[in-house]
Amino acid sequence: MTDSTHDEAHGGTLGSRLNWLRAAVLGANDGIVSTAGLVVGVAGATDDRSALLTAGLAGLLAGSMSMAAGEYVSVSTQRDSEMAALATERRELREQPEAELLELTGLLEERGLSREVAREAAEQLTERDALRAHARVELGIDPDDLTNPWHAAWASFLAFTVGALLPLLAIVLPPTSWRLLVTVISVLASLVVTGWASARLGSADARRAMLRNVAGGALAMAVTYAAGALLGAAGV
Repeated sequence: MTDSTHDEAHGGTLGSRLNWLRAAVLGANDGIVSTAGLVVGVAGATDDRSALLTAGLAGLLAGSMSMAAGEYVSVSTQRDSEMAALATERRELREQPEAELLELTGLLEERGLSREVAREAAEQLTERDALRAHARVELGIDPDDLTNPWHAAWASFLAFTVGALLPLLAIVLPPTSWRLLVTVISVLASLVVTGWASARLGSADARRAMLRNVAGGALAMAVTYAAGALLGAAGV
């Protein structure tokens, strides 16, 4: 039973790491697309470097703070739910231990153990740490590794910032005649990478993911550039 418990914990840790990696890739992808759309739109209206830098930095800061705040709120809600579920499970274990033992036995049976083995495993897990056993088997929660909203917020902030820096630097560093081409090429190339990474982490078709990613980024830049060009031509 020790081996199965170890495998379960290891699987949970691996799943958690994959979720973090996927969130980081998606955060970077959001930073690339949103900032690229913003600076390319401004570039459609003006070639002033300071205007492009100001718009890009404003988009980077606003986007990264928004991502961090949203992730903090979301993960805080998840953590509150996990703690409430653990509190309920703790109370049930205290008030009706035999019913909880039968419940754990049934859950282990559903995982393929025979009735006798499931009962013995449930008794051993209950003796060792009843709350942890129910949390992992019944709730899918590791009470020693609850989600941390601050970690999630900082991870989202950093991922978005790293992604947003690429189009920002690509639009302000090259000479005026090259900046739009450099930005478009670098953005599309980075979207190929993030599309491939997200597909690999999700065990999906990489080609379709990359195509969707590139198409979405290209469409965003085309629309914002057209809008910026129209506004610039109108003298707005």
